[in-house]
Amino acid sequence: MRRLIPLSTLLACGPLAPSTDLTSTTDETTTLTSSGTTTPLPDPTTTTANLTTTTMTSTTEPTSSGTTLAHDFIIKPDGGGSGTIECDVFRQDCRPGQKCAAWADDGATAWNATKCVEVTGDGAPGEPCTAIGGGVSGMDDCAFGAMCWDVDQSNHGTCIALCTGAPEAPQCLPGFHCPLVSEGVLNLCFADCDPLLQDCPADDLCIPGPDYFTCTFDASGDLGKTNDPCEFANACDPGLMCLDTAAASSACQPGSTGCCQPFCKFPNSPCPNPDQQCIPFFDPMQPIPPGYESVGICAIPT
Repeated sequence: MRRLIPLSTLLACGPLAPSTDLTSTTDETTTLTSSGTTTPLPDPTTTTANLTTTTMTSTTEPTSSGTTLAHDFIIKPDGGGSGTIECDVFRQDCRPGQKCAAWADDGATAWNATKCVEVTGDGAPGEPCTAIGGGVSGMDDCAFGAMCWDVDQSNHGTCIALCTGAPEAPQCLPGFHCPLVSEGVLNLCFADCDPLLQDCPADDLCIPGPDYFTCTFDASGDLGKTNDPCEFANACDPGLMCLDTAAASSACQPGSTGCCQPFCKFPNSPCPNPDQQCIPFFDPMQPIPPGYESVGICAIPT
């Protein structure tokens, strides 16, 4: 099972996007906190809750009629309180031969702490890796500056680059963004993507960040179809995202935290439910990130 990504940590995106809390599809859950190079969806029209420290991210998006649609992308933190911070994942202030790694020091399934671990391999970003002791152990065979991500039940995953810079100004290579997650202990460079194309590698999802979209693993399992209930940012099928149920549609399951709804090409794409419209994802009254001008989401206009 891969970890689920709480909607609040990874996805705090523009007017409609959740913040970034990631949960993997393994038996462990991951939470990403929103404060990255482009902070977790910090848009003038959005109110985002800290995904790793908060249970949800709330964003608003103007409709074509000029009103706004509130989107609460619920991403529950996957773990308990803060853990022990023994080193700095940005400064990498461990002794030579070691790296500062995020891990779960409370036996849970979410990264909440940091520690110095021996560098035991030379796996570069994009190369296969093995997590020693599980996906949240902090120990793997990736090189310095990388960690093993999207770990399966056999403890195999793919190395992903750590963000450089500082928490206030995280940096990644062009084509990647750094949404800080899990109270800032997890600093990973995620690839950018187009939600209308869903152009992520393999079966990964394209989900919102503060003012960009980023790739992450699909944890939807048997659910994740249109109108299915959801609770995590990566719990819907490709092409869909988890919206606050009240804002999504009356066709959603009453009482559910979130509801999977499709991205759409604004302005005239059809939506699956009669009470919905294809609403612009980003506030048209604010600068729209280049390339995302036609991205919309199917939701109830207000």
